[in-house]
Parts: sequence; C-alpha cells; structure tokens
Amino acid sequence: MPGSIDSSTESIGARIREFRLIRNYSLSELGRRAHVSTSQLCRIENGERYPSEPVVASVARALGVGVSVLRGQPYIQALQKDQLDALLTPISTSFDDWDIPPEDAPPPRALDALEAEIERIVRLRVKAEFLDIAARLPGLISEIAVTTQMYGSPGQHRERAHDLQAEVSRTAAIVAYRLGYMDLARLALSRMAVAAPQSGDPRQVAVERYERAQMAADNSRLDRGVSLMRHALRDLDDDGDRATRAVRGTLQLRAAVLSARNGDDAAAGDWLGEAAELAERIGETRHYALAFGPLNVRLHQIAAAGDRDEHAEALEHALQVRLPDDYPPTRAAHYWIDRARAEAWTAQHGDALGSLRSARESSPQLTRYHHSVHETAATLLRARQRADEQLREYAEWCGV
Repeated sequence: MPGSIDSSTESIGARIREFRLIRNYSLSELGRRAHVSTSQLCRIENGERYPSEPVVASVARALGVGVSVLRGQPYIQALQKDQLDALLTPISTSFDDWDIPPEDAPPPRALDALEAEIERIVRLRVKAEFLDIAARLPGLISEIAVTTQMYGSPGQHRERAHDLQAEVSRTAAIVAYRLGYMDLARLALSRMAVAAPQSGDPRQVAVERYERAQMAADNSRLDRGVSLMRHALRDLDDDGDRATRAVRGTLQLRAAVLSARNGDDAAAGDWLGEAAELAERIGETRHYALAFGPLNVRLHQIAAAGDRDEHAEALEHALQVRLPDDYPPTRAAHYWIDRARAEAWTAQHGDALGSLRSARESSPQLTRYHHSVHETAATLLRARQRADEQLREYAEWCGV
C-alpha cells in the first residue's frame, strides 16, 4: 500500500482517496470512470457512507487495483501479532515441489493416513483455525506431491492421490484468501485446477471453479466469476446424487452474490430462486465442506441485500434466521458479520456491536481478518463521539 499510513487503520474511503490522488484523478474524473456520482464518492471518501459491493468493484476497476487493496488487505500488523505472516512463505515454497519432489524427501504415508489427515485439515478449515492449518500445510503439500508421483499409472490410487492434492491446494487457497494474500491464493488454485480433473471427481472440478470465481471478483471481474459458475453448472451434470445437487446449488448461490455485486439484481434474483428451489428439494447438506440448504440460501439473501446497500431488507432477512447449534462456525460468523453490517447502517449500533461479538465467538480468526468487520467497527467508531470500552476493545482486537 502506498504512503506511510498503516493501511489497516484506514477506512476504505481514505484508501480510495489515496489511490485517486496517486492516479491524479479528480472526484468527477473517478466518478466518470467508475460510473458513480461525484457526491456519492465524496461521501464515501469522507467516511459518511460505506460503498456497496458493486461500487467497490467499479471504483477498484477504475483505479486499476484489486478489491482487496481498497479494503486494506492483508492486515499486516494483526498477522504479525498472530505470527501468521511467517507461516505463509513456507506454504508458497512447498508448491515448488509440485512436479519434482526433493530427492531427499522421506516416503509418504499411506493413502488412508493422508486422507485422514486431510479430513482433520478440513475440520480445522471449517472452524477457520488458520494458525494450526498454516503450520501443517507446507509438509503436507510436499508429502502429497510425492504421493502423486508414486501413482503415475491410471487407476483408483492415482485418482485418490490427486483428490488429496486438489483438497490440500484448495485449503491453501482459502487460507491465503482469507488473510488477504491473493497471489498465494491464485497459485494454490492453479495447482487445484491441475489436480481436480485427475481426481476422477467432476464435483471437485466444479468446486475449483467455485473458489476461482472469488478470485475473479477480487480483480473486479464479476462477470467472469458468473461465467465460471455457468460453465461449472454446464459441465457438472445433475445425476440425481444429493452431493452433486448440493454442489450445483452452491454454484448458483455464488452466481447470485456475484451478480448482485455486479449490479444485476434481476440475475441475482433468478440465481437465488433456482438455489432456493433446489434447497427445498434436498434439505440441509454439508458435502465438500460446503453448507447448502434452505438456511444457507437465507444467508445469501442477507448478503446480497447488504451488497446492494439495502440494509433494512438485509436485517429483515437476518432477524428471521435461527442458527442450529452445530452449524459450521465460519458460516455462523458470516451470518453475524452480515447482520452487524445491516444493523450498523440502520443506526442500531448497540445491536451491531453485539453481532460483531457473536461473530468473534463463532470464529475468531475468520472474524479478525474479515474486511466487513473492519469497516463495520470503523463505522461504529465514527458514529460515536466517545466510544465505550467494549467497542474500543473490539476495534483494537481486530486492528481498526
């Protein structure tokens, strides 16, 4: 991030202003390029209004930066405090062993043992235990690379090895993305894109495209993300299997969110409608560590409304939700984060802080590094002449 100010403490409006000045754009020039009114940009830069996701994408595209850059990610100081920054380079380095493992690499564990280890990693991922995951990943990535080299001939063992490689690469991509390291996330997903087709599981190929669509969105290529979902749905035949239908429904939900962020409300509504219909038929599912069902459709309705700047509608949806006790912690945290945003922008500041605290209880590490948490906490701070102790403590905890 240019400049001498710690970007983790800036608002998104301040970062937009900084890049606008670097590009030597006036407010009106940036507004023309981003198709946003000058008055709206002025309010965003002054912290009087939080930009909707379509506006963030348009402004990022006009400024020639990624969405994550405008959000101030990665949050370096918090990462250093948690000692996570030192764990990310070894993950990147481990992908160098992709096709030619080190000559002194020890023999890998059996496939059954590696599959059990991946299951443990996925459980940690669902809880967003980034520290534990990041410490385990480098050795596991290299070990699985050796395993894929051992099983070069077509057959079940080779497919199992590549399925492991797809899943460990996906985990690395998710961790890197959540922490704001987009280059590492893209590297990991490129490895997953190679492994998934060799796993013999077409659903794994669709999941890779699902994850890649998020990367496209960060580059303000929302239409590309929607296109990826269309291609994934086209290539993943509905074979009647519940797991296949759950993956297809998840693809539809991602297409809905990306369409909403792209300002295409009609398409977003159509995608949500298709997903809702499918969810009613198959009920709640958790295949491929993807929670899909009527509840997750409702959570995406909340997110889509918030992304459109329809915070009253988002809150109306949120108040109808009752999360089950065993709901995946990351999904529960997303619910509380989206609810907090809606409460903050409908002037229910006490409730918003309460929701932020609930998100922290559900999944501390995901919440700490979530861009919306930072912006909502900053909004609450600006709304009060004197922040109370709980708000100050929370803002300090998440790095605002």
